[in-house]
Amino acid sequence: SGVRMKRARRAVPGPLPVLGLLLLGALPGLWTVLLRREAAALPEPRPPSGQPPGRWSWARSPAAPGESAGGGQKTFRTLLAVPAAATNREERDGEERLAVTDSQAPADTVSPVERGIFWSRELEEQVPPGFAAEEAAAWLSAARAARVASLERGGCGRSSNRLARLSDGSRACVRYGINPEQIQGEALSYHLAGVLGMQERLPPMALALVEARGRQWEPVREELRGSHWAEGAVVSLTRWVDNLTAVVAPAPWGAEAGAGRRLQPLSAGELVGLPSSQLVELVQWSDLILFDYLTANFDRLVSNLFSLQWDPRVMRRATSNLLRAPDGGLVFMDNEAGLVHGYRLLAMWDPYNEPLLRSVCVFREGTARRVAELHRRRSAAAELRRRYRAREPLWARLGFLSERQAELLQARVDFVHRHIAHCRAQ
Repeated sequence: SGVRMKRARRAVPGPLPVLGLLLLGALPGLWTVLLRREAAALPEPRPPSGQPPGRWSWARSPAAPGESAGGGQKTFRTLLAVPAAATNREERDGEERLAVTDSQAPADTVSPVERGIFWSRELEEQVPPGFAAEEAAAWLSAARAARVASLERGGCGRSSNRLARLSDGSRACVRYGINPEQIQGEALSYHLAGVLGMQERLPPMALALVEARGRQWEPVREELRGSHWAEGAVVSLTRWVDNLTAVVAPAPWGAEAGAGRRLQPLSAGELVGLPSSQLVELVQWSDLILFDYLTANFDRLVSNLFSLQWDPRVMRRATSNLLRAPDGGLVFMDNEAGLVHGYRLLAMWDPYNEPLLRSVCVFREGTARRVAELHRRRSAAAELRRRYRAREPLWARLGFLSERQAELLQARVDFVHRHIAHCRAQ
């Protein structure tokens, strides 16, 4: 028994080994603290490639100084693709954190994309119809024949514009350009949308000749004197639409650009499982970005991107000249920066317009087909001229594109065609 007692005493650890064991036991806790600190310093998480897409869900953070707390619905949108769990943004002690909450992916997992780069027919059928061709033609005919009953300030953009009430009871925005090329750009953009098969997204627009003693303007002769409009000027009449609301750019444009990251292509892999309401909006955005590239319109999403250099929150605010109808349809408003004016400023604005185009790799098949046809026939300007002359009685008052502008339009059509082919080949 004495031998066993001696062996037992030898087995009792001394003070130094005990201290080592205690430190070893504390290592997991210390490692956890370090990991949490490192995670807090990382940028916002992005969905890993190959992971099944779910949804990002952003809660409304407290209003920043100078911003209204009631603007939540205008300043952010559900993002495109995330891991299966969603996130809520919380703000504690002035530091924003991401708290993970459980979220189920939408039940409908049918792919919204066909043949790799085209929106599915089922999805396109859900897109709100916009301004139907028959309805637009009826309004344009009535507006050209109606008399202007009153002119009011406000509601139509620049202070030189007016809201007109016509004798048939309808209303129209009357746009008086700072120079004639703005009205020309508005008219040509409207008819180019017709060539591309997306005119239903633009409110009906007609040209009118300001003549104080003419039949159309005689009831508002006094108002014309106060407007400082030149006699004989060409203005545009655009149908007034009620109950339109602001639109904030969805991801990837809003989220990526707003975070200072390079725009990534919107492709089929990111879309499976998204709610149909988001997909329906993205269908319309793909047309909008393509349209704005062709017309070199810098007065919409491009102007927001440009403003990021001094306003990092601009992508959370409303997109210029884009509104949403009650049925969810997007309305491409005020296109006077397109074509004529935009083509003069390509060097300044194409560094923004071109990356926007490259960020889209899913298209409406009808739009892609029309672009391919205009490319094959090299007929973009000719098709636009034919449509413009056939549908706008006052086209000659403003004229058409110059030869150089016509060449630029065709070159941009060709560029879009090559981009679509690149997306198909990926």
